[in-house]
Amino acid sequence: MYIPKHFEVTQFEAIEDFVSRANVVDLVTVDGAGQPISSLLPCIWDTTSRTESDFGVLLMHMARQNSQWKSIQEGTLGLAIAHGSDAYISPSNYLAKVSNHRVVPTWNYQSVHLSGTLEVTDDVEELYRIVSSLTDFHESKRNDPWSTDQADLKYLEGQLKAIVGVTMRVKHVEAKDKLSQNRPMEDQQNIIVDLSKSERASAREVAIEMQKRIRR
Repeated sequence: MYIPKHFEVTQFEAIEDFVSRANVVDLVTVDGAGQPISSLLPCIWDTTSRTESDFGVLLMHMARQNSQWKSIQEGTLGLAIAHGSDAYISPSNYLAKVSNHRVVPTWNYQSVHLSGTLEVTDDVEELYRIVSSLTDFHESKRNDPWSTDQADLKYLEGQLKAIVGVTMRVKHVEAKDKLSQNRPMEDQQNIIVDLSKSERASAREVAIEMQKRIRR
């Protein structure tokens, strides 16, 4: 990922939190014919085993009927992209629009790229662990959380046969917050006001993230 220095995020805890809030990734691989393939997959990033050169394991699963997994061999490289909010930025927010006119539109966004080696499994116990972990993560936010041990066992076993587990041993982490940090503070404040009035929820969320960054 192209990351100018002023947009780079290096604090691991912040990157980990971003992926946790994103909840899903676009998993990108290349099949035997050289064709890129991508699937949106729910995920959990387990960083308990993190070291300086190994950033833990990304747990995912996909439908067995999804042919992407068939081209994944042990050690196949993959890219998992976690997206944040994004927004169009108008030059109307820049003070320079009335002085030197050296202004152009741009786009603000947040993104994390995780890359590493992939492995596919259809082991029932491992699939149950992945699905239970994902379920517990999301249900923990509910007042009356549901868990996989409440499901009919035979029904659940049948559902597990319809998916495969996909894990990534994360070897490389890149994170980018393009939130107008390269603009004067007055420009940034103008952008926040502008985006806060947008009809797009994503644009309003970018305004919130920009305000958080300024307060830090």
